[in-house]
Amino acid sequence: MKKLLSITILLLAAQAIHAQDLSKVSWMLGQWKSVNAKTGNTSYENWTKVSDREWQGKGFRLSRSGTDTLFQEKLKIITKDNTLYYVADLKENAAPVYFKFTAINEEGFTCENPEHDFPKKISYQRDGNKLKATISGDGKEFSYYFNR
Repeated sequence: MKKLLSITILLLAAQAIHAQDLSKVSWMLGQWKSVNAKTGNTSYENWTKVSDREWQGKGFRLSRSGTDTLFQEKLKIITKDNTLYYVADLKENAAPVYFKFTAINEEGFTCENPEHDFPKKISYQRDGNKLKATISGDGKEFSYYFNR
């Protein structure tokens, strides 16, 4: 019985650490907007907190006129098996893609999935009310810049 109680306490402590880690980037919650100067298209990422163990996000890009959705993705940050994951669900993929968190601090995070075709790495970095989201892998890298 003591062994079971010790294991339960350890599991709860591990979950608390992950929830605490996710709270380091609570600044990410809300709406972020990016305008591409070349195309005039506007991109958004909206994040909401579902629970201490799950956030939901939505990313989408609108045409210059704002009437056509050019791109859309469902996003999540979840705790699964005591590990934080960034989950991207795009219609182009047969199933949602899980990226394991490899670094997190008060200014951002990095998550990776070396088995995925592209991207293999996703990074979010904050600078005040600005956000830089970078996707990379296999020698390619693209950055997106958002404002509150």
